[in-house]
Amino acid sequence: MLVALAADSRIRRLARETVGGLPRQFWWLWVSTLVNKLGAFVITFLSLYLTAERGYSASYAGLVASLFGLGSTIAAVGAGVLADRIGRRPTLVAAQLGTAASTAVLGFVDGQAAIAAVAFLVGLCNNATRPATSAIIADLVPAEDRVRAYSLNFWAINIGFGLSAAVAGVIATQGYLTLFLLDALSTLICAVVIFIRIPETRPVQPAAAEQTGDRTAIGLGTVFRDGPFMAVVGLNLLLALVFQQSSTTLPVDMGAAGITATEYGLVIGLNGLLIVVLQIPLTRWMEGRSRTGLLIASCLLAGWGFGLAALAGSSAWLFALSVAVWTVGEVLNAPTMMGLVAELSPAQARGRYQGVYSLSWSLALFLGPGVGGVVLQHFGAGVLWGACGVCGTVAALGHVALARRTRSTAGADRATEVAAPVAASTKAPADA
Repeated sequence: MLVALAADSRIRRLARETVGGLPRQFWWLWVSTLVNKLGAFVITFLSLYLTAERGYSASYAGLVASLFGLGSTIAAVGAGVLADRIGRRPTLVAAQLGTAASTAVLGFVDGQAAIAAVAFLVGLCNNATRPATSAIIADLVPAEDRVRAYSLNFWAINIGFGLSAAVAGVIATQGYLTLFLLDALSTLICAVVIFIRIPETRPVQPAAAEQTGDRTAIGLGTVFRDGPFMAVVGLNLLLALVFQQSSTTLPVDMGAAGITATEYGLVIGLNGLLIVVLQIPLTRWMEGRSRTGLLIASCLLAGWGFGLAALAGSSAWLFALSVAVWTVGEVLNAPTMMGLVAELSPAQARGRYQGVYSLSWSLALFLGPGVGGVVLQHFGAGVLWGACGVCGTVAALGHVALARRTRSTAGADRATEVAAPVAASTKAPADA
């Protein structure tokens, strides 16, 4: 009895330490994210839909994914500026409404040109949500709780992703149109929740700052001239190129190996399932550990986790092992990077900084599928997955070099080092 009471007390304490102390508005954002990702079928199955259902080539599927990424690239910077100028809430709601409409249309269009054009619009609207969402979390949550908050948000994304991927494989056997319509509906519900429950969180500037125009003093040029921050963005781009293969070339390779849509859904759904199981305990394990060490480990696990796919052949089990390894890297990387980016972002320019960070993912969406599709088609899966391992290794070495360069200002002092030149540059005219 005493053992049971002690265990119950420990569980309650761990629960409080994990989810306690965060603002109510954060939890509404968490719920809306979960609802949205429960219906996020299209991005995961788009390449498989184009090749297996519509009969298009791997190169065309890569081109469509690249156009999706091009739209995401444009949205990353534009939405970041809008989040700082007009506010986080209107930017987020407008992006979600646009995503819902364009996703529904994508399920009905026919012809290569039309599909490619609408995929571009889906990417444009879909990624416009990322800078605003990240800025809202940074606005709402104190600095000491941000890694935990980003970890919980990432957890919600993957609870929804894991369930939707597993279910979508079954739904796809009855017709892909249902996937598009359910995805649009979940995004519409998400927009409604944000509109009703999330207030505007953009920091209010003092009247004197408004009169002198300081709200826009930190423009995009200032962000791009922030060398240490841009180094972080560049390293994330390299790793993002690897991760983007999971929804583009990986399903194509698995399909060519004889893996069915249902099996693919279950294998890729393992990614979300493992994140659901591991995210919270690993986040607690990460507390107090070297941020650089975590980033190095995450890059190596991600790169060579994808590299294991070269050994999978026609075995769904070996593909699942590959997914399991790179998922651990993803769990280590995501909250660590998001917490670092939030630290490096001045409050009045969080939208712009988050937008430029999001740009690394968007560029990966644009470049990764096209290059990956060409490599897969002309050089084979072994070369593609080996290249992923090399990219992960280079990214890990980049974090080593960056850590050596900033060794004297490690940890929290790193944010001060980056913020100082940014603050000094606010006297310059705004450039965006």
